[in-house]
Formats: sequence, C-alpha cells, structure tokens
Amino acid sequence: MTFVIALPCVDEKDKTCIDECPVDCIYEGKRMLYINPYECIDCGACESVCPVEAIYYKDDLPDEWQDYSTVNAQFFQRLRAPGGAAKVGPQPYDHPLVAGLPPQDAPG
Repeated sequence: MTFVIALPCVDEKDKTCIDECPVDCIYEGKRMLYINPYECIDCGACESVCPVEAIYYKDDLPDEWQDYSTVNAQFFQRLRAPGGAAKVGPQPYDHPLVAGLPPQDAPG
C-alpha cells in the first residue's frame, strides 16, 4: 500500500509534506502534489503534517476521493521512474482529472 494525496491539495500545495518525507517521493504538479506509489515507504510522516488533511493511507481514502489513488499513480506515467522529487523539480502539468477541475476556493 501507499499514501495518496487527494482533492484538498488542489490549488493549496502547502509543501510541508515534502519537507517531512524521508525518501523524497512527493512530487509537485502544476496544481497539486503527488505521491509516487513506487517510492513511498508507507511511513506516514507526510499525513500527520498536512494542514488541509489531503493525505490518506490508500485504504482509508474517503469514498468520494477514491479516484485519487489512480490519479497519483498515473501522474508518474510521463516521468517513468524519476528517482526523487528534488531531482526532477516541479512539473508543468497535472493529471487530467486535476487539470479539469475548476479553481478550488482557499480554506476559510
């Protein structure tokens, strides 16, 4: 299993999770962050620091966000096996589901 970033991250991209990830598996897209399921070690460090509660263990994703498991995995089809987020930097695209969303209102 792995952790997954869901809808609350869209247009938020706080990036606190990136600083906490010990294996550099959280990548930046244009509108949200993505966890590479092949690099994630399931430590949960990212989940506990996310200020918008966008990160879930795959089995704990709310029903309305189940698609985000696929979204996170498919984001990496273009990157293949990048070997660490810091190495590749921010990407100028998002998964089509995310790219097609209307702008998300800021919390509060």
